[in-house]
Order: sequence, then C-alpha cells, then structure tokens
Amino acid sequence: SMRLFTLPVRGSEGLYMVNGPPAFTESTAFRRDSGKNCKAVTFSKDGSLFAWCNGEKVNIVNVTSAELLRSFDLPKAVCLEFSPKNNVLATWQAYTTAKDGTAGVPNLQLYDVKTGKCLKSFIQKKMQNWCPCWADDESVCARNVNNEVHFFENNNFNTIANKLHLQKVNDFVLSPGAQPTKVAVYVPGSKGAPSFVRLYQYPNFGGPQSALANKSFFKADKVTMLWNKKATAVLVIASTEVDKTGASYYGEQTLHYIATNGESAVVQLPKNGPIYDVVWNPNSVEFCAVYGFMPAKATVFNLKCDPVFDFGTGPRNAAYYSPHGHILVLAGFGNLRGQMEVWDVKNYKLISKPVASDSTYFAWCPDGEHIVTATCAPRLRVSNGYKIWHYTGSLLHNYEVPSNEEMWQVSWQPFLDGVFPVKAVKYQAVPSELPSAEPKPAQAYRPPALRNKPVTSSKLHEDEPPQNMKPQSGSSEKPLSKTALKNQKKHEAKKAAKQEAKADTSQESTQSSASQNTPRSAVPAVTSGDPEVDKKIKNLKKKLKAIEQLKEQAAAGKQLEKNQVLLRFVQSTQVGF
Repeated sequence: SMRLFTLPVRGSEGLYMVNGPPAFTESTAFRRDSGKNCKAVTFSKDGSLFAWCNGEKVNIVNVTSAELLRSFDLPKAVCLEFSPKNNVLATWQAYTTAKDGTAGVPNLQLYDVKTGKCLKSFIQKKMQNWCPCWADDESVCARNVNNEVHFFENNNFNTIANKLHLQKVNDFVLSPGAQPTKVAVYVPGSKGAPSFVRLYQYPNFGGPQSALANKSFFKADKVTMLWNKKATAVLVIASTEVDKTGASYYGEQTLHYIATNGESAVVQLPKNGPIYDVVWNPNSVEFCAVYGFMPAKATVFNLKCDPVFDFGTGPRNAAYYSPHGHILVLAGFGNLRGQMEVWDVKNYKLISKPVASDSTYFAWCPDGEHIVTATCAPRLRVSNGYKIWHYTGSLLHNYEVPSNEEMWQVSWQPFLDGVFPVKAVKYQAVPSELPSAEPKPAQAYRPPALRNKPVTSSKLHEDEPPQNMKPQSGSSEKPLSKTALKNQKKHEAKKAAKQEAKADTSQESTQSSASQNTPRSAVPAVTSGDPEVDKKIKNLKKKLKAIEQLKEQAAAGKQLEKNQVLLRFVQSTQVGF
C-alpha cells in the first residue's frame, strides 16, 4: 500500500506542505501560511502532529486531517519540540532581562498538548541544548541546570526526582529505546585534570563506582556523544579548538568508543587529519567514520573498533546510513562539490554516484528509498531549492524558488520504525521524467599554446580506491586489525626516528670536526637583533671560512703565496682580539 507522506517547506514564500513521492504536488489539506515570519516547525516523533510558529501564534495540527488542535499566543517563540509520545510541546524564546537589570521572565515553556495548559516554565538563557531530553517512553525527562543534570519523572515538573551532580557537567545525552534509561555525561578537564565521559544507569548516580563506564582524555575542549540505537555503546568525538601542531584549521579530533559493559577504546584512524563525520549504523553493531586531510578516507568499524571495510579516499566530509541501515551515502557538501557515493552495505558495492551541488542539507526519507537534498538560506542566499532523488541515482523532483525569494528549511515527515518494511537493494536506476542532474565538468584553464595539444592528466593526488576495487595483487589483503595498525604505526615511527638519529649523528660529526678547528668565539649562529652587528658577524664568518680553507691547503702541503700567509696571520690575530 502506498503511504502518503509530506515535506514541509519554510521560506520567504511562507510555509506549505508538499506531497512526497510520487506526487510532488502542494498538499491541499494543509492551508499555506503565507506570512514571511515563520521561525520554526517541528513534527512529533511519529509524524502525526505538526507545529509551527508564525510570529504571532504557535499552532498544532493533526497531519492527516489538517485539523487545528491547539493555538498558543507566543509571538516570540523561535524553537519548538514535541516530547516522544506527544504529551508535551516545549517552546523557547530568547531570554531578556528587564530594563532595570532584574531577572527576566521564564522563557522555556512546557505545554500539555491535550489540554493546552502550561505545565511548567523555566529560565533557559542559552539557545544551545535549550530543550529538555525525554526517555522514549517519557518516564524520565532531564535538563542541565548550572552544570548539574535535573531529572523529572512522568512529566511531573514540579518535583526534581533526581540530580546528577559532578564537578561541572557540560553536556549529557539520554540513551534511546526502552528502559532502563542510561545517561552519558561529559565533564571538561580543568587545572591539568583530564576531561571525562561517564555512562550511568538511571537513577544510580552514587559516586564514580556506580558508573557503568568511564573514559578520560586530555585533548578535549568540546565533545559530541553518539549513542547507538540499542543503547549498548557511545562514540565520543573529542575536539580541541586549536591544533597545536598547526596542521589543521579545525583543531584536533580524536574518536573514542565506550560501551555500557565498561569496555572502552580509542578508535585508531589510519589517516591523519580532521574527523568530519561519524555515524552509527542503525543495526548498532558498526559505525562509519569520515576522516583525514582531503581527499578524506571513510572506513566502517565493528564494535571491537577494528576496520570492517575501507572505502579508500575521495572528496567527502559526511556519511548517512539509510533508516534500515542497508545503504550508506558518503557525500562531500559545504566547501566540496556535492558528489555522493551510494553504497550497498551488505555487499559493499557502489550503487550510484549522483551529484547535488551547493547542497546545505541532506536527509533520508523514512521509507529508506528516497533522499532530499536542499540549498537553503542563510547558508547560501542564491539558487535556493530542493531536489528529491531515488538512491539509485535518479532525480525525481527539482524545485527552485523564484530568484527574489529564499528557502530556509525542508524536511521529511517522520514515521516510527517498522512502518516501512525494508526492501531489497536495487542497482538499476529507477525511471524518471527529469534529466539526470550531472553538472557539466568545469574545464581547466589551458593557455593558448597548449589548446590544440592532447590533455595530460595532472591530478594533485590520486584517490585511493575502495579495498575491494584495488588491483588484484593485494586482493587478499584484509583491513589491518587494531593491533596490527598500532604496530605498523610504531614501526613507521621507529623507522622515522632511526633516520632522524642518523641524520643527527652525521650532522653532529661534521659539526664537531669543524668546531675543533674554529676559534671558540665563532660558534654561536644566533642573530643579535641589530642588522649592523649581524652584517659584521657575517663578514667575520666569511673571513674565518677563508682562513679554514687556507689552513687546509697548507696542511695538504700546498705552497701558499706570501700574501696568503700574511693574511692568515693578520686575520687570526684580529679574530683573537
């Protein structure tokens, strides 16, 4: 049976709903909100409710019937979020203090969706992490207040049921899925102490002994914590603001794995450079990392943090698993050209290579078949619009906003897991009315003299092919295990150290033989800071070198001219002074 689903589109043309594949027409059930002031939209987790704020009211509609269920007078609301079971709507507006400097009014509101009653108001100054986090069954809800985590139970917000108090909790993430709820917390390091991430099971917060797992690390100014779907492990991307080696603008990143059974590891990435993206496969037993200086590497790892498949290198900085986990898209957006590689995860075969240039947004449709890519303002102000693709590479729908308009957001209506059954992977491109969106390859500039000559390839770097497409000689090579990788790195480091030591000793020996013959005063090669003095020093050194050569010639039994002997004598005495 065909399920109809929608995509809300928000921009300067207002807010409207588009029917998803195969129709791509504007939904007639949802009345377009033509105001140019729509600040935020959100669906409930199951996709049955839709809320938006238009600069006057926050409205909630039933998606299927388009019936208006609730309306709140909240002209300044800029963030909206439903609780997982649709019981609560959270709204946030910018916090303002009164003119006389007294505390402002609470700016985070929690409304009961069924009655419209305000359950609780909080002061929440920062927009970042503004929304309370619920467990999927809404039995627990948590928010970070002054560096400690406050827990509420069963949406009773008048009583704090529990507190997690560590020296300074900077961030926390609740585990997805069924009870028991677990929580990952990040405490930044201070005064030489390391940062750490700890996993707890709610409500056992009594000291470090009660933690399920603990991982501490030094290089971290901020962390991203990613739970897998089964809530058995967390991946932590730890990053520093500044790379002390000067190798990267992006600071330095490291990837850590922490399991609820207490195991933890550093994920060894075979190429140096930034970590652009890390994603869990929805099956919870493997994850993909995109990392390394461009062209970036992409590798799938298992729960032992051993590489399972290496995609080689390419122009990419993002990875997206399909909702069922059977297809993986590697893409290069942002400052890259929008190339996508669509892979069949089970067989590691390439399905298609569509190109969505200038994309600022990518999302899988919950059906696991369709993809939306979009160019949105304010990230890009020109040629805004969205494209809908089939993963086999076919472009099915393309919408560009009129040149004087902007598009700010597009997204799929969500559905709960299991609504769409998983289908077999296709390789043949599905039929489409639209021509393929292959952009014309930009021709490199060629000077007139070379224009009629054959083109020679001059790539800056050759891309490394995926491991199953490498030349046959190395076909038996499996990706290296973690220990093998470590050993290889050690071996390379030793080799480099040996060579360095060799170079050092050879330098030292030449230096020592020279220093034995030169007067003490001429050894330091430091600049004085005064260009005149430096000039004199330089001239002196020149003369010393000449004396050296004369000495060597004399020692070799060469007959020196009288003036040379004299020069040697005068200069030695001058230098002595």
